[in-house]
Amino acid sequence: MGLCVAAHNGVSAYPLYIFGTEDQRRHFLTQMASGKKIGTFCLTEPNAGSDASSLETTSIRDGNEYVLNGNKIFVTNGGISDINLIFACNSTVEEEKIFSVFIVESERAGLEKGPLEDLMGLRGNPVCPISLHDCRIPVENCLGQEGEGLKIAMITLNGGRLGIASQALGIAQASLDVSINYARERRQFGKSISGFGAIQDFLAEMETRIQAARLLIYRASYLRDKGLSHEKEAAMAKLYASETAVYATRYGLQIHGGYGYTKSYPIERFYRDAKVCEIYEGTSEVQRIVIARGLLKK
Repeated sequence: MGLCVAAHNGVSAYPLYIFGTEDQRRHFLTQMASGKKIGTFCLTEPNAGSDASSLETTSIRDGNEYVLNGNKIFVTNGGISDINLIFACNSTVEEEKIFSVFIVESERAGLEKGPLEDLMGLRGNPVCPISLHDCRIPVENCLGQEGEGLKIAMITLNGGRLGIASQALGIAQASLDVSINYARERRQFGKSISGFGAIQDFLAEMETRIQAARLLIYRASYLRDKGLSHEKEAAMAKLYASETAVYATRYGLQIHGGYGYTKSYPIERFYRDAKVCEIYEGTSEVQRIVIARGLLKK
């Protein structure tokens, strides 16, 4: 549910609010803000993941319409979406590639949704592919100026990364909370396992990393709220929080022992949910590139 709300607000409604015209806001954003319609952010494709410039979805201007063709995958909220932000290439000539974003309603002819993905974790979210076959939309459904697609994507992802960082932090905190409770209750060798040094080491490391991740998120969010540059800081927060979630769930499960590997305790769900935080909204490897770029630019 957290992912559903974060994707709807952070990477669908937000760019409409920032880059949309008054008519687009009135027509689309009011319905999204009320919750009557759910939005998506459709960037990833079979051959374009971390490399957004490799998008193969095309948009061709035909009079007062654009004609879209292509395939999007791993669309968060896709199974229930009403309004989809589709990123597409306006030109097929490699050295002249420009990208734009289009607002495409799910009921439009030519837009088709595939079956829901059977995910490892975050199974409450209806993730699915979306394909476009000669899907026609009016020119007024172009978000921002033609050719601003990658700019809109990068600005949007800065906020999206903070949303995923916060999600990862929540998973990590929940893992610590249930692990503390379990360690207090579980007895071995005649005493609570919370008294064993190995368990205390796990808990201490989890707490330290969680607090550090929280402060990184607060720092990046503060800069964003002030309207200051925060690309590097958002990447740092997302990188560290997501890796902290994986660490916390891994060792939280270890504290639970065999019971942690069953569905009787929530830690196994947290373990499955955590991993994708290192992948979507930019992999950990991409975050390191963004951080290094921020350090090295003049």
